[in-house]
Amino acid sequence: MQPHKRVTQFILRYLSIGVAVAGVTIWLAPRLLPTERPIVEIHEAPLVSRIALVGATTAPVSYAEAVVRAAPAVVNIYTTKQVAEPRHPFFDEPMLRRYFGKRYEQPRKRLETSLGSGVVISSKGYVLTNNHVIHGADEIQVLLSDGRSTAALIVGSDPETDLAVLRIDLQGLPTVTLGHSQTLRVGDVVLAIGNPFGIGQTVTQGIVSATGRSQLGLATIENFIQTDAAINPGNSGGALINVHGEVVGINTAIFSRTGGSLGIGFAIPISLARGVFQGIVENGRVIRGWIGVQIQTITPQLAAAYGLDASAHGVLIAGVQRGGPAARAGLNPGDMVLNINGNPIADIHDLLTVITAQKPGTTIVVSGLHNDGLAFQRRVPIEERPRRL
Repeated sequence: MQPHKRVTQFILRYLSIGVAVAGVTIWLAPRLLPTERPIVEIHEAPLVSRIALVGATTAPVSYAEAVVRAAPAVVNIYTTKQVAEPRHPFFDEPMLRRYFGKRYEQPRKRLETSLGSGVVISSKGYVLTNNHVIHGADEIQVLLSDGRSTAALIVGSDPETDLAVLRIDLQGLPTVTLGHSQTLRVGDVVLAIGNPFGIGQTVTQGIVSATGRSQLGLATIENFIQTDAAINPGNSGGALINVHGEVVGINTAIFSRTGGSLGIGFAIPISLARGVFQGIVENGRVIRGWIGVQIQTITPQLAAAYGLDASAHGVLIAGVQRGGPAARAGLNPGDMVLNINGNPIADIHDLLTVITAQKPGTTIVVSGLHNDGLAFQRRVPIEERPRRL
């Protein structure tokens, strides 16, 4: 065979292989193809066993290195908004209104300022913070640890989890490394970085006191890390980091009768915050599943009424949205939900976690007991959860 023919056959053979590989890739893994979604680079720590690392080393004498890694990307947030002051009833008297004229009919306005913290997630200028830090603000100013200051725009917010995403236009921004909050254990050392009382960036140290805290009334979707690291007013939106300098939570609230820290603070796990951040940046909102029910956790008294053991777990449907997915599927107030897709439901947190994680357009299988004690199984379509006003 002539040399040029052999070269031609060689090229054609490998072109055929390349086309075949491309076709298989498109069929099996279409998500590998480019999309139109915004590309936001975030730094994420590798998922390794921290237990082995801790067991193999002694406790550090200082956490300075962890702070050096994370603190530059924790920012101070200052907001201002105009608030209408209520008019004094004194000016409602007809005689006085005639005397003073219409200039007293218009409500007076004053500027109200507040402060908080935030975390730079991406070098493109995206900052993660709490929704309550920026809610209703007319102006938002962000101050970096290196002294730079700039105005910020709201990209989107999620009142359901009390999170919001801002964007600032600065070059050379420091960013954090995101850790894995799902590996946290009670007793792990954590550090809170923020701007308490507006005095400037401050670091406090403590341990993880509990995980999975819910039903606190702080947000609709709750799965908080509890810590005794001091969290004070102004810390909201700041970083909760581990001893490796990785962000494992967004500091959100304190339990206090005085307004000061009593050793009970709450942070949103970064595993939850990461999903909210990506939803806001990619879609402009967080897309969650919804079936249109009001629910309450089963008490021992309710379990006894349904003929169940007092230790039984599940949720009771207290109300059904008219025309909603649950109503169309035949669920009614008084029905008890025990399983979804074959998996047991222990409480409200379990049900919310399962439902909100579903994509609109999919269907779930709900099993339980009617209020007459008869078992049921229903296929319930998932719709997008309406945005809370």
